Amino acid sequence: MKRWAALDANATWELVALPEDMKAIGCKWVYKIKHNVDGSMNRYKARLVAKSYAQTYGIDYEETYSPVAKMTIIRAIVAMAAAKGWSLYQMDVKNVFLHGDLHEEVYMEQPPGYVDQTHPNLVCRLKKALYNLKQTLKACSDKVSQYFVTSGFKTSNANFALYVKKTGHGIIIIVIYVDDLIITGNSDTYIFDLKKLLKQKFEMKDLRELRYFLGIKVIQSPKGTWLLQKQYALNKLTEYGMTGCKLISIPLEQNVKLSADEGDLVEDTTMYKRILGNLIYMTITRPDLSYAIGVVSQFMQSPRKSHLDAVRRILRYIKHTLQCGIFYEAKSQLQVHGYTNANWVGNVLDRRSTSGFMFSFGSGVVSWSSKKQPIVALSSTEIEYKGAAIVACEIVWLQKPLSHLGQLVDGLVVIYCDNISSILLANNLVYHARTKHIKVHYHFIREKILAKEIDLIHVSTEDQVANIFTKALGVDKLRKFRKMLGVLEVDLNLRGSV
Repeated sequence: MKRWAALDANATWELVALPEDMKAIGCKWVYKIKHNVDGSMNRYKARLVAKSYAQTYGIDYEETYSPVAKMTIIRAIVAMAAAKGWSLYQMDVKNVFLHGDLHEEVYMEQPPGYVDQTHPNLVCRLKKALYNLKQTLKACSDKVSQYFVTSGFKTSNANFALYVKKTGHGIIIIVIYVDDLIITGNSDTYIFDLKKLLKQKFEMKDLRELRYFLGIKVIQSPKGTWLLQKQYALNKLTEYGMTGCKLISIPLEQNVKLSADEGDLVEDTTMYKRILGNLIYMTITRPDLSYAIGVVSQFMQSPRKSHLDAVRRILRYIKHTLQCGIFYEAKSQLQVHGYTNANWVGNVLDRRSTSGFMFSFGSGVVSWSSKKQPIVALSSTEIEYKGAAIVACEIVWLQKPLSHLGQLVDGLVVIYCDNISSILLANNLVYHARTKHIKVHYHFIREKILAKEIDLIHVSTEDQVANIFTKALGVDKLRKFRKMLGVLEVDLNLRGSV
């Protein structure tokens, strides 16, 4: 078995007698089928997995946190590469969890089917990380991070899974998501040399140009780069028996009022939650789904038939827009601008408001949010003002990785808002009686405006793209705002399109 050969070649453990004050955790083999992009079978996989539920904090594990690349940063890198005409490459670390060094004493029973017949009573003292151990991800991350840092790469304080190296040859960027590496830069020769070094240090598979990543199809062309999840959506439509459903142009009816206690309860609540989990994952490339999914997610605890019907409506909309994805145009201007909006007391159940924002980088959106606020606002001005403060926090964070990538955000960052009162409040130093109850930290937006880092500008409601994150829209507005987000139908004539 290849998996056993990898474990043996990596010196993952040594057989020892179990100390009296320690206990050995169990393990098992897990089998799965790996599929190709089109859904066909690639190969069978076997993994030896530790039963980590038997681990005890402070005895056989300590810290477990491992940094993972944020999707916002991945989208920003794709937008940057598209605008500059850089190629995106991908590498996969084989047996990634076997590379991490363990610093704690961890003992494990010998694997089923591979018990040493001469020493059946001995246990495995793990020297390297194994799948499903609580500290595995951290151990692997530390190993990879140590290599990149010693090789001259610098990590970003905004996300420790982002590595950048600048030399006389140019710039090279690496972003890591568990065992997948996305690599780009302005020198293909420099990238190819780096790949050779990585293969020498780790057992890696060179996947060449980035085409498929975390269920996301990546299409690189001279016109730009597309991110879409068509195959993932098709798989889920098939799984839930929706491949033959009728098509629909909007994901949620306008002025829909879903009640928490009207109608029959859904018998299989697990299925309802599973569908929502799949839909939430689809928002990685489909920001136009965010508001509708946020609405139906509020009833996850006790879903009713009307809620399930709303979920099926979203699936019908996805079927109608299968070819849609985020498009980052080549040679576009790498400027950051945002939109913020709020729907005051939009929720009829608890009278809370929904706020939303988006930031585009180049021609497409890279960061967005659609979220119901935890408190009831007394006025539309208050909720719009608080929403603007949240946007200010987001841009302060977003500037850090962009600066690390060499994309300094010069001058004012323009944020568009359709509420004149909140704009006046943000620019006015006087505390008014109607706004004195607003907590101090929401005045962060005012500080950024005074520091001339942010400019809050009025925009007509007709052009307020953030409306797509705060309310259900009609067909015409939905299509208009979807286009403004950079969510377009993929050009089927592009090389590598699906």
